[in-house]
Amino acid sequence: MDPLTPSVELPAGFGAHVANVGIRDDSADFVVIAARQPVAAAGVFTRSRFAGPSVTISRHHLRDGQARGVVVVSKNANVANGAAGEQDAGDLLAAVADRLGGRPDDLLLASTGVIGRRYPMERLLAGVAEVPRQPTGTDAATVARAIMTTDTVAKVATAIVGSGPARVVGVAKGVGMIEPNMATMIALVLTDAAVATAELDRRFRAVVDRTFNCVSIDTDTSTSDTAVVLASGVAGAVDATAFEAALEDVCRSLTKQIARDGEGAETLIEVHVGDARDADQAKRVAKAIVNSPLVKTAVHGADPNWGRVAMAIGKCEDDLDIDPARVTIRFGDRELYPRPVDAAGLAGLSDYLRGDEVRIDVTLGTGAGEATVWGCDLTAGYVRINADYTT
Repeated sequence: MDPLTPSVELPAGFGAHVANVGIRDDSADFVVIAARQPVAAAGVFTRSRFAGPSVTISRHHLRDGQARGVVVVSKNANVANGAAGEQDAGDLLAAVADRLGGRPDDLLLASTGVIGRRYPMERLLAGVAEVPRQPTGTDAATVARAIMTTDTVAKVATAIVGSGPARVVGVAKGVGMIEPNMATMIALVLTDAAVATAELDRRFRAVVDRTFNCVSIDTDTSTSDTAVVLASGVAGAVDATAFEAALEDVCRSLTKQIARDGEGAETLIEVHVGDARDADQAKRVAKAIVNSPLVKTAVHGADPNWGRVAMAIGKCEDDLDIDPARVTIRFGDRELYPRPVDAAGLAGLSDYLRGDEVRIDVTLGTGAGEATVWGCDLTAGYVRINADYTT
């Protein structure tokens, strides 16, 4: 795994408790992050019709725009377990709230891992008994490692709001079952900036749409996708624009880290679509490209087969204003369509595709909209990881 991720201090006002309760192995699998009292909070969650209790409960608890903390269970999603799974989730939050001296509805819950298996409640509740009244851990990297499942590296990002002192720190997990329809797998973002609840919600949703909603590994939307932000306010008021910029820096970094660490991935793919009718069209076309198994395998094989990109654009059959005569396709800074590339140029592009990051750039000629999305190549490693996932 990734024991060498540098330490990053949590923002002021938050503490963390990290432990192993034995859900699957001896790695950390249980996290509690808490403030001393409820703080401004916002979140976005999967729109999957099979959403688990962690999602439905957290969505309900965020109705007042406040939360005191987040509980994360890694390596068990607790999805598709009916009323028993819902009861387990409620009992877990009640037990943690009792340890913290607060209310269960002030806590959010995130779970990730195998679907269809109930929490090992005896182990979880034994772990909860060790949670201090006020968690004191301050290392975000430790939290990031504890929420990993098939991730190979812990994902952490930090930014300063304007000239400081307020900070934004985020951690995330996720490398497979990633086609967000709201956010990402699990992302926890904390800040010590003072931000009003309505403003926090608005800014976070806008940033999520430009970052986490622009990553895709395998076109599969998780049942447990959760992205939340909590603001302790300890560092005082900040400029709203500067706060959104710092929030976006953190979320974009986490997005790219997720794409780069896609299951079995060897190459980060960045697709930019410009001159589109609007941002929605640009994102739709970009996702069609980055999600194409044929594009993914071409990148993996260092094959500059731009025809697969043209094919992916063409799949957007309801976008009747897309005219091939106005489209351009580039790998890196080299145009491939409509101007042809000679044999020497194709050989150079093969070398480019062997790098650890590839950019595909498309212009549609339908307007001024643009979007950038991130994904990864498709390797035999992805098949092997997912073929053996529960065995």
